[in-house]
Amino acid sequence: MRQARDVLARTQEADGSWKGDYSGPLFLAPVYVAGLYVMGRSPDARLRDGLVASMRAHQNADGGWGLDVESPGLVFTTVLTYVAQRLLGVGADDPGLLRARAWFLPRGGPLGSASWGKFVLALLGLYDYAGLAPVPPEPWLLPRALPFHPSRLWCHCRMVYLPMGWLYGRRARPRETPLLAELRRELYPQPYADVDWKAARGRVAGTDAYTSHGLLLRAVHRVLGLYERFHSKRLRARALEESLALIRGEDEATHFVCIGPINKVFNMVVWHVARPDGPEVRAHLERLPDYLQPVGEGVTFNGYNSSQLWDTAFAVQALVASGATAGARATLERAGRFLEAQQVLEDSPDAARHHRHPSRGGWPFSTRAHGWPISDCTAEALKACLLLEPLGLNRVPRERLEQAVAFILSLQNRDGGWATYERQRGPRWLERLNPSDVFAGIMVDPSYVECTSACVQALAAWRKAHPQAPVDRAIARGADFLRRQQRPDGSWEGAWGVCFSYGTWFGVTGLVAAGAKASDPALRRAVAFLEAHQREDGAWSETVQGCRERRWVEGRTGHAVTTSWALLSLVAAGDVDSDAARRGVAWLRARQGPRGQWPQEPLAGVFNRTCAIHYDAYLRIFPLWALSLAEAAGDGLTARGGSASPGSPSCPG
Repeated sequence: MRQARDVLARTQEADGSWKGDYSGPLFLAPVYVAGLYVMGRSPDARLRDGLVASMRAHQNADGGWGLDVESPGLVFTTVLTYVAQRLLGVGADDPGLLRARAWFLPRGGPLGSASWGKFVLALLGLYDYAGLAPVPPEPWLLPRALPFHPSRLWCHCRMVYLPMGWLYGRRARPRETPLLAELRRELYPQPYADVDWKAARGRVAGTDAYTSHGLLLRAVHRVLGLYERFHSKRLRARALEESLALIRGEDEATHFVCIGPINKVFNMVVWHVARPDGPEVRAHLERLPDYLQPVGEGVTFNGYNSSQLWDTAFAVQALVASGATAGARATLERAGRFLEAQQVLEDSPDAARHHRHPSRGGWPFSTRAHGWPISDCTAEALKACLLLEPLGLNRVPRERLEQAVAFILSLQNRDGGWATYERQRGPRWLERLNPSDVFAGIMVDPSYVECTSACVQALAAWRKAHPQAPVDRAIARGADFLRRQQRPDGSWEGAWGVCFSYGTWFGVTGLVAAGAKASDPALRRAVAFLEAHQREDGAWSETVQGCRERRWVEGRTGHAVTTSWALLSLVAAGDVDSDAARRGVAWLRARQGPRGQWPQEPLAGVFNRTCAIHYDAYLRIFPLWALSLAEAAGDGLTARGGSASPGSPSCPG
């Protein structure tokens, strides 16, 4: 474990964080390239070469590109990646692009793309706006009390469709160029002038149709299509003005980082259209490199501006669990300073006007500048600070820790669970209006097992430090939610990691932190589930396909991260001395390389059930954490009181 600790310490950034590769989705870089082209800009030569190299490296053998680097081809990503390479100067006779055309033309080209791909192509003038399902800006003018007002959508969803609506309302497109004319000839299986755009609105290739267009969604599209034919110009102008004000609010609250890479690019294009070369465009361009990620094969685009806070909070917990706090003191001290610097200290400006939940006291996924604190990120940071406290390394004063607790409590849903950024605002039936085709769970921000468990653990750790803290009811309600979410087979389904091993780790540790004993039937069922899925060699292994199919899908070989999550669950449940735990520990130790690292393996992160994403630090954090807790628990610790839970590992010193 000493070598594993050393590897983790060596990869710490100068600012005290762990900052790594958070790429994986393959549609992000093409959207970035398209946005620049609409603005009449292009990457410099070095960046251009890096982007092209990365795109080429992830083309599948059949010529397509997947939703992420491990997935089979989609028309959505294949067409966009083809277009991006052409915009970057790659010729139409390039062998890789010829294979791509041979793949997407039989599937209808852009006509078979998921809706986001069609929108980006319309923005480039490569797809007629008449072929889009309408995305008008007027819904922002509806009364807020309506259950389908856009403010009730999950914040990631509404922040994408907000600039989409503005650009759709303006029918934005770039100036015509010879290259765009060439692309219109290359992309379609028939002449562009012969396309039936109305028929194309609901057309989606089978590769891209993860979510279906139900009766309700089709009805809404018909109503919006009728409205679009006869809409009031005055009302459209008001809606565009309101949307632009909300876009400005998002940009200023996030220091032009934006909540994610898609709305970052779209917001930037909005300002290019609204105020060409204005200060907003310059501010966006300055923060655009925050998303660029150098990788071994070139340059790609991250799924967030970083995962720094999230990874750092976990790294602190793993290092403290390892027991080597004396040798790691300087590392932990730097991490403590980073945690202190990233807490959000104020609410976003005019929060109610911009449909924002109060932010003060929370921690974001990445950095304070991002401006969107999250329930589980706040919980993990709070847990890390509380572990650093007895070591004299916590830099966050009690008043601000109390603000973090208040922020967590403010986010608890009526069902007892916690969502991500806000309380659940919209009814679950809104998901039936999901127009994305390729993603699930984008419309509503419901309670999640992971967020709920993290918040329960943080509140339990706070109660342990401050026994009079009024958090008992919140913990009990959270535990009840976790019990209701356990599946009949004993597992919990993960939403942000792959998949049942991840969800079960959170389910188990949340219940243990809330007071569940090793004999609790829920813990016994979870242990039985994990034992049933252990491989003969002692490892555990899952793939992202399990998230899509919502069942355990075995990988080809054992995975160190999956095995670590399973071990953390077994230790927390009091089964550290079981045969399953001993075999898992033996496999994890044998898998470690001579320099203390574990070999690269398939992606362990996921979002919206379909897209895998890379957490670069997980292979350095979780095996160390799991082996440390297994060793400590084997020396006499049990699951009693949550001592082996991820929120409250043994705290030496």
